[in-house]
Amino acid sequence: MSTIRIKSDKIIVGESLFDGYLYIDGDKITELSKEEKEASVCYDYTGKYVSPGFIETHTHGAGGHAFINSTVEDVIEGCNCHFEHGVTTILPTVTSGPFPNMKAGALNIVEAIKSGKAKPNVLGAHMEGPYLSLKQCGAQCPDFITPPVKEDYVPFIEEYGEYVARWTYAPENDENGEFTKYLVDHNVIPSAGHSDAIYDEMKPSIANGCKLITHLYSSCSTITRLQGFRRLGVIEAAYLNDDIYVEIIADGRHLPIDLIKMIIKIKGTDKVMLVTDSLEIACTDIKEGVMSGTEFIVEEGVCRLKDRSAFAGSIATADRLIRVIAFDCGFSIPTAVKMMTEVPAKILKINKGTLEAGKDADIIVFDDDINVSDIFVNGKKEK
Repeated sequence: MSTIRIKSDKIIVGESLFDGYLYIDGDKITELSKEEKEASVCYDYTGKYVSPGFIETHTHGAGGHAFINSTVEDVIEGCNCHFEHGVTTILPTVTSGPFPNMKAGALNIVEAIKSGKAKPNVLGAHMEGPYLSLKQCGAQCPDFITPPVKEDYVPFIEEYGEYVARWTYAPENDENGEFTKYLVDHNVIPSAGHSDAIYDEMKPSIANGCKLITHLYSSCSTITRLQGFRRLGVIEAAYLNDDIYVEIIADGRHLPIDLIKMIIKIKGTDKVMLVTDSLEIACTDIKEGVMSGTEFIVEEGVCRLKDRSAFAGSIATADRLIRVIAFDCGFSIPTAVKMMTEVPAKILKINKGTLEAGKDADIIVFDDDINVSDIFVNGKKEK
């Protein structure tokens, strides 16, 4: 094995910057040091940020390549588009459809993993549906929304569970938290989303291990009133429970800047994860067209319905999320990076997300404007 030495005055360690050297041996970081030591290969990135690689846990595609109703090659190329923007670990997302179609989409992800052709680490599929709320289905097709169907998910998880990283579902349709418990027992992360649950309906899922909310404020319930009495929703459940993590679409469009700041103020930087939730048209110059039978137009940094009545989805990339959190919301760059590296790594329980001895050497380099120039995956320079 060859030892790599990386020098920079902006090595991101937690929410601070370290001035010195980072050493890699094989696929692991061996140490950070002020001392310059012998190495086989040396890189000097003085003036640039050296960061953990971004971890993208919710994306539907990029570069014109969708992760559903597509091919294995589409999965690989879509992941590789996100790689160019600093993503070193990714969870391609499968949207709601007939369960056989969703299964086929997940199997394409399995084959993409086995091929070894994707540049980032493809950790597994994120199943978003079909066990969602009809009232909160958002851009998901309502024709395929159902309560959890044991005859579908059990054989699927039994056979392919090692390739399924997380599953978004509506807790109010999960009787007694049975689906939640099954996911936890099979090492799949349950995530409450596209949900119209009141807090009492959230409690069984939380008790059975649901500790993540899918795109907070997007397609989820808040305080409602029944005969004058107020009832808390998904959003309030997230705020009340300190051990619940939330993901946010931090493109500066799905959530206004002040709302992003409020979420982070309440939940703290340890419990907020940034995601793009990007459509297949991310990383393209496409300005209008039709997706899944719906006309859309791209303007003001977001994809909207043609009549401009609502958003149709995100076109963000990971580097843009960091710009929004740092430049628009006013957090430091290391803090912004933490929410796209350390936090998702903790949720996923993977040996990534921070630059410290023993961690996987997934490392990116970018300038003051978050333009990514160099990328290492598992200790190997890929860009």
